[in-house]
Amino acid sequence: MNLADTLYQLTPSPPLLVALIAAIALIESLALVGLLVPGVVLITAAASMAGHQEVAVGTVLAAAFLGAVVGDGLSFWIGYTQRERVTTLWPLSRYPEWLAQGARFFQRHGPLSVLLGRFVGPVRPVVPLIAGMMHMPPRTFTWANLGSALLWAPAYVLPGYLLGRAWQRLPGFPEALRPWLVGLGVMVVALALIFSWLRHQTHRHGLVYRGLARLSRRHPRGRLAWRLLARPHDREPPLGTWLLLVASLTALSAWTLVVLHHDGPLPMDERLDAAMTALAIPGLAWLAEWMAEIGDLYGVIALTLPWGLWLLWRGHRAAFGHVAAGLLGIALLNILGKAAIGRARPSVPDYLAESLAYPSAHTSTAVVVFGLAAAFTARELPLGRRFWVYWGGIAVVVPMALSRLVIGVHWLSDLVGGALLGLVVCALVQLAWQRHPRAPLAPCPWPLLVAASLGLSVARVAWLGPA
Repeated sequence: MNLADTLYQLTPSPPLLVALIAAIALIESLALVGLLVPGVVLITAAASMAGHQEVAVGTVLAAAFLGAVVGDGLSFWIGYTQRERVTTLWPLSRYPEWLAQGARFFQRHGPLSVLLGRFVGPVRPVVPLIAGMMHMPPRTFTWANLGSALLWAPAYVLPGYLLGRAWQRLPGFPEALRPWLVGLGVMVVALALIFSWLRHQTHRHGLVYRGLARLSRRHPRGRLAWRLLARPHDREPPLGTWLLLVASLTALSAWTLVVLHHDGPLPMDERLDAAMTALAIPGLAWLAEWMAEIGDLYGVIALTLPWGLWLLWRGHRAAFGHVAAGLLGIALLNILGKAAIGRARPSVPDYLAESLAYPSAHTSTAVVVFGLAAAFTARELPLGRRFWVYWGGIAVVVPMALSRLVIGVHWLSDLVGGALLGLVVCALVQLAWQRHPRAPLAPCPWPLLVAASLGLSVARVAWLGPA
C-alpha cells in the first residue's frame, strides 16, 4: 500500500467529518486561538471531503453554523467576564495591536461589527471578544451572532463542498487517481499547518523559541551555538528560517538517497504514472502545457522582470541581489543535481531531449520564485496576516508542479526532490538577508507589478516556444 492509499483510508468517516467541520468553525471563531489558525483553508478542505463522501449538505451547513455560533459566543463570554485579564493572555499580551485593530473596527461599526467582522479575516476572532469587553447587551450580541453565522456558513462551506461533489463527476477522471488527490490534499494541508504553527512558535515570543533560549543559557556550548546562529544586529537567531533549512536539507538528503537506491522510478511513481495515463479531462493538457511554459526560463524572466526593475528603480539593490542569487543558485543546483543523479524521464519530448528528470527544475524554481516572493512580502505585514501570503504561494506552486505529471515528463519523486531543493535555497537566501537590518520594501505598487507580470507571461505563452 502506498502513501496515497494510506492517507485516503485515513479520511474521516462522515460523522467524524461533521464533527470536524463544527470544531474548525468553533476554533476559527474563538478569540486568541482563532488568530493563529488558518480556518478558511481547513474548513474548505473538510467541506470538500464531506462533499466527496456525499454527506447531506444541510448537515454540513448546520455543523458549521453551530460551531461558528458557539465560537463567537465563547469569545464574547471571555471578554464579558475577563475584561481586565484579556490583555494579559497570550497571544494578545505579545501582540496588542491585534486587540487595538479589533477595537477600532468595533468603534467604527458598533453592533454591526459582530455581523461584519465574521467576514474580515484579521479581526474575525477579536470582534466578539471586544464586544464582550465593551459590555455589549447579550441579547443584541446573540441576534448579531446568529445572523452572521447564517450568512457565514454557506459562504465558507459551500465552495469546498461543491468542489468535493464535482471532482468525482468530471468527465475522464479515473477512479484510480482519487486516492492520490486526497492523499496530496491531506499532505499539503498538514505540512502547511505544521509550517504555520512552527513559524509562530519560533518567533521571538513563541514557545519553541523561549524553550530553546532557556536551554541554550544552561550550557556553554548552547550559548556558543546561540551566538553563532544569531543575527549580528540584534543577537537573536531567526530560528524559523534555520529550522526550515535543517528540515528541508535533511529531507532532501534522505529522499535523494531513496531515489538513488531504487536506480529508476519508485513503485509509487509507476503506479501514479499508470493512473495518469487514463486522465482525459478536456483542456487539462493545454493548461498543463501553459503552466510548463510559465515555469521555464522565458516564463520565469517574464514573471520576475517587472519586480526586478522596480527593486532597482527604488534602490533596493540588496533585495534584488538576494533574489537574483537565489534564482541563479537554484538553476546551478538543478544542473548539478540532474547530472549527478542521471535519472531518465518517463517521456522525453523533443525540446527535453538532452534533459534529465531528478530534481524537477520547474518545481524547484517555482518554489524559489514564489517562496521568496512570499517571504519578502510577509516581512512587510503584521504577524497575524502573514500566513495568507504563504498559502497563496502554495496555491500557485502545487498546480505548477503537478502540471509536470499531467504532461508526463516527471515522476512524482522528482517533484518532491525539486520542492525540497527549492526550500533549501529559500532558507539560505532568507538567512543571508536576515544577517543585517534592512529598510522596508513597502510601499510597493503591487497591483501594477502583478498586472505587468501577467501581461508578460501571456505574451511569453503566445509568442515564444518552449525554452
